[in-house]
Amino acid sequence: MVLALALSANRSCLCSSTTFHPHPLLNPSPSLHFSPSTFHPQPLCSLIKQHIIPQPSHKASIHRRRCSNSLATADAQFASIIALFQDIGIGFEETQVLLCNNHDLASVPIDSLHVRFLSLRSLGFDPLTLCKLVTKRPTILTANEIDPLLTFLRDNLQGKLEKQQLNRLLSSTEQEFLESFPQKVQFLVDRGIPVDQVVHVLNKVNLSKVLCRRSLEEIDRTISFLEPFGGIALILKRPQILNHDLDTQIVPRVKFLMELSDGDEDSVGKVLLRFPIFLNYSVAHVEEHVGFLSSFAEFDYKQIFRIIQVYPAIVTTSRERKLRPRIQFLKECGLDSDEIFKFLIKGPTFLSISFNENIAYKLVLLVKIGYRYRSKDLAMAIRSATRTNCGNMQKVISLFLNYGFSCEDIVAMSKKQPQILQYNHTSLEKKMEYLIEEMGRDIEELLLFPAFLGYKLDDRIKHRFEVKKLVRGRGMSINKLLTVSEETFAGKRKKVMP
Repeated sequence: MVLALALSANRSCLCSSTTFHPHPLLNPSPSLHFSPSTFHPQPLCSLIKQHIIPQPSHKASIHRRRCSNSLATADAQFASIIALFQDIGIGFEETQVLLCNNHDLASVPIDSLHVRFLSLRSLGFDPLTLCKLVTKRPTILTANEIDPLLTFLRDNLQGKLEKQQLNRLLSSTEQEFLESFPQKVQFLVDRGIPVDQVVHVLNKVNLSKVLCRRSLEEIDRTISFLEPFGGIALILKRPQILNHDLDTQIVPRVKFLMELSDGDEDSVGKVLLRFPIFLNYSVAHVEEHVGFLSSFAEFDYKQIFRIIQVYPAIVTTSRERKLRPRIQFLKECGLDSDEIFKFLIKGPTFLSISFNENIAYKLVLLVKIGYRYRSKDLAMAIRSATRTNCGNMQKVISLFLNYGFSCEDIVAMSKKQPQILQYNHTSLEKKMEYLIEEMGRDIEELLLFPAFLGYKLDDRIKHRFEVKKLVRGRGMSINKLLTVSEETFAGKRKKVMP
């Protein structure tokens, strides 16, 4: 029976044999071969070792009875472990290796192992993942630090920790570091992270690095340093910030932004809250972008920080593949340094959107309707066009043509009101219909006042027209109707109404 297996295994340990002969009733695969230099004695081997050494004849009877009881116990323990491991998919041979290399497995009561398995399964581990976890880190079944941790994960965190995060935590963290995990999670809550969002933070960070290997003091220092720049709000928006080392990564990167901003903590905080990934980039990387904008675009630090405020993702944009050719294009259109700066403040995505699939297509459309290539007017038009997609822009041009405008008219209107090229074509059509059908105006009035198309139809155009049409009739100036402030409009309305 299984007893023969234990005896056979013990002999191979004692004799440093290279071949293990399993019991035939367990139907194992062909015999395992172990290298004498790497094979470790099984716990069960040491348990029965004394029983196979020849004993004095006058003690033979007592020895046989003790041997029988000990071997029966070892036999049952070994068989129970085999059966338990097979339930999660760990085969006979893998179990054999685990027992040989992890002596504590055989000394833990089978009931305790079973309870530990149930605790792991209660956290959502599927059999395959659990099999891999136990094979990689068998001490997960024997370490005393594990039970309190599993209880905390199940009861306090309600088992909401993502399984990949949980698996990495248990498989890659030394057991002695796991004991402080619950305390450090509670510390995050005490420092201001809402209870209902702490799991969100835990699922985004490197748990082993941030909450196991770092001390409470280190965690506290990081949170305290970030407080002037968004603090907990910043961490909640981008929990991965906690993965960065405070002294070698976070502090130098924030300090560089502070230098660019001339010490403006509030502005730096807004940049980081808007684009917390900024802290992923090294000081050297950001310095190279700043140096490029300073030398090639001739911006000063104040202008560069202003661009970063408007478009912090500029640090993710390739200098040679995107920044240089785009800025060069603006230079070729006749824009000087200040004009390029103003262009980028209003249309910063021009620096990052695809040229072949976006900018080039829009340039063709603009040149076709009459814009002169490499002119300032073309640059202003393409700036507005960056805020819309190619399909909508083409529909806007087609809409104007369908209403009887010529290409020259479209160019003339867009020079006065460049934004008309970025407006939604459906919204434009509704406003043009209202201008003609409800207000009784000529569509050509848009040539004089294209800004009409930028006002909200219901809140501004319809509202003001309905208020004024009974007093001034339909012939009122649409320019004066829409451009006066709300206060002025309300004041005039009070005078004319009884």
